Amino acid sequence: MTEETPRQATIFDVARLAGVSHQTVSRVVNDLPNVRSSTRVRVEEAIKKLRYVPSPAARALVTRRSRTIGLIATGGTEFGPSSTVLYFNAAARDARWSVFTANMVDSNPASVRGAIEAFLRQNVEGIAVISGHEGSVDVVAGMELTIPLVALEATRHVGLATVGADQYSGARTAVSHLVELGHRSIAHLAGPAYSVDARERERGWRDELSGHGLAARVIGVGDWSPMSGYTFGSTCSLEGVTAIFASNDQMSIGLVHALNERGLRVPDDISVVGFDDIPEAAYVSPPLTTVRQDFERIGRDMLSTLLARIDGDGTTSLPHSVPELIRRSSTAPARTTP
Repeated sequence: MTEETPRQATIFDVARLAGVSHQTVSRVVNDLPNVRSSTRVRVEEAIKKLRYVPSPAARALVTRRSRTIGLIATGGTEFGPSSTVLYFNAAARDARWSVFTANMVDSNPASVRGAIEAFLRQNVEGIAVISGHEGSVDVVAGMELTIPLVALEATRHVGLATVGADQYSGARTAVSHLVELGHRSIAHLAGPAYSVDARERERGWRDELSGHGLAARVIGVGDWSPMSGYTFGSTCSLEGVTAIFASNDQMSIGLVHALNERGLRVPDDISVVGFDDIPEAAYVSPPLTTVRQDFERIGRDMLSTLLARIDGDGTTSLPHSVPELIRRSSTAPARTTP
């Protein structure tokens, strides 16, 4: 004997419970005018009690709108983009919008264009791009679409609304912290060349050093992974270096492990600063000084910017948020030479 699946509530069930017509329920669901406030409250209570979920197709017929968004997400499991995707989707649910998502490991132009074309067939009202790959943004911007677009981007992009954190400012804050601790030879482990974020962090490192009359001498390039941080820490020449600014926390974790294997103590011999403030950063040994990005704010700002453009208010971009330095035990005053 099998258990019978509960029947999903319909608009007519809601109407009966609220004591109104199904047309009135439809007007409440689609947030249309000319419904008395007391009636609206009664219908909303019935919807909640019955756990009624309106049909997107039926809603579109009434409003002439799909209330759907397309989301291009590339970069696999990279912490920043994946966190932003989660908060973007949460904000969309709160706003009662549906999101069609195309997740991609890389930013192959043909795949990105194919996803956009699929979104258009589904009548999405706008498209968001959350990607660590600059090429994804370029592909979408180059398609000259007639629906609103918004992208996660460290720098402004002509003709495209952008939202993000000020990566350049965050990097300068990290390097300034090390300079204040007396460090004068500060190396950098950069992220991959395809990443606008990585390039902005490197630029911030260079400019902050230059502003203090210091040379940007030692630099390596990683791929965001702990392994690339470990490789840099194992093989690079660190003669005279007393601090390293790494472009993300995962690379910092691999880097610290390699330094320990080389007999270099963090922070006694070399201070290390990361970027992002991933959950593990506070619990590694030593706890990692890093630059925190507010991914929840970024995801919600992306959604609000896109919805504003869909509503035609002319919004182009919100001010980029400023990352915050989180001081922990991986940084200390520069060692003194006997």
